[in-house]
Amino acid sequence: MLYIYYVFYYQFKLKEDKMMGELNIKSQKIIFTIQCSIKSDANEFRKWTKDRAAKYVFNLKEEKTISYEWYLSDDNSEATLVESFIDSDGAMQRLNNHISSPIAEEVMQHVDIKEWLVFGNSKQDLIDALTPFGAKFKKYNSGFNHSSE
Repeated sequence: MLYIYYVFYYQFKLKEDKMMGELNIKSQKIIFTIQCSIKSDANEFRKWTKDRAAKYVFNLKEEKTISYEWYLSDDNSEATLVESFIDSDGAMQRLNNHISSPIAEEVMQHVDIKEWLVFGNSKQDLIDALTPFGAKFKKYNSGFNHSSE
């Protein structure tokens, strides 16, 4: 019985240790928040984000992309796309894949981009690629991240 307790405790502790981030460890993660106004019909936009955009990006299986998530305002007039990446190279890969994708033109049929914020320690190639789009960059300072997986 004591053996079962130790096995359970050890497995729980491993999961807990994996979930708990350390305080003020320099993160390489990059996060995009892209604030948009919706131009198309709200129902059409919701369908496009679920059935076309998210599905397309998901199927790319980009190794360094952590998340790609759309959020809508209560009145469906605004949307925010939040993307996160393991590092600056992953963000650059996502950007290059987007530019060459069939959904690149479709995005502009559905939204006007109002603001693009980039959080994290971006490499110069990412800064150079996004600056012409008006992106604003915020460097990592401090904090922690408890992984949900």
